Amino acid sequence: MGIVNIDDDLHDQLRKASAVSCRSINGQAAFWIRIGMLCEMNPTQSFNEIIARELQAAGVVVHPPKVGSA
Repeated sequence: MGIVNIDDDLHDQLRKASAVSCRSINGQAAFWIRIGMLCEMNPTQSFNEIIARELQAAGVVVHPPKVGSA
């Protein structure tokens, strides 16, 4: 495991995003790195398609929302 050197502004954004996402700062950074890598490897897929695929691969059952429900 190594150290990633990032600038202070990006670290501040990581800290804020991690609070919203209920992740540690390192967990948030790892999530962004992984999603960024998957997006580069799958340029024709949207973020939502990539997330849905990863959730399905992890065994999470994703049900589409019902039309007309709030």
